[in-house]
Amino acid sequence: MLTDRSITTAISVRDLNFAWASGEPVLDRCTLSVPKGEFWMLLGTNGSGKSTLLRLLAGLLKPTSGDIEIGDRLGFVFQNPDHQLVMPTVGADIAFGLVSENLSFQETQQRVEESLSAVNLSQMIRRPIYALSGGQKQRIAIAGAIARHAEVLLLDEPTALLDGENQTELVASVRELVKQKNLTALWVTHRLNELDYADGAFLLERGKVVDKGDPMRLKQLLLERS
Repeated sequence: MLTDRSITTAISVRDLNFAWASGEPVLDRCTLSVPKGEFWMLLGTNGSGKSTLLRLLAGLLKPTSGDIEIGDRLGFVFQNPDHQLVMPTVGADIAFGLVSENLSFQETQQRVEESLSAVNLSQMIRRPIYALSGGQKQRIAIAGAIARHAEVLLLDEPTALLDGENQTELVASVRELVKQKNLTALWVTHRLNELDYADGAFLLERGKVVDKGDPMRLKQLLLERS
């Protein structure tokens, strides 16, 4: 069940179960909550259920059982931005995401300009999508969510295809947006250095949250395991 209501917890998951049609289990009584206005990360090895959980939160998959509560409008950022940038230019792509809102031309233009300013890419409004770097594409995907007034961002390993400098710039940019605009973000990652920017983190193992809280403690725990 998805519920849209104002709560201090922006994302709440209780006893969530999910299995593929083959019967293979992915999530097992998964429970977590993300406070509103904070930047949390979701950690775990390949196959732990991280990306599946994010897709359940976004409504792209339906749980076998359990409850999901989302307090605000969602924005989803894929690992590969080419899977969600569909128009030829930056401005046109962001505007395309606003079509269903029936805004005037002036309102649409204002939303586009404000969202690009938020990710420090105002000068690229007419830039062809193909001419952007990977990091710029991810920031455009985030700008699209901001233009739709998303207040909860779900980011599925957004730095996986980026080099070191772009990785750092993107995670720092998202943290700044969370704080400046009072957004909530849940960021899937396997890069322990990204925990330096988080307010908190969850550790997922075999489809269940087995630890949570201070990101530096979890970072040290995982470093000791490796």
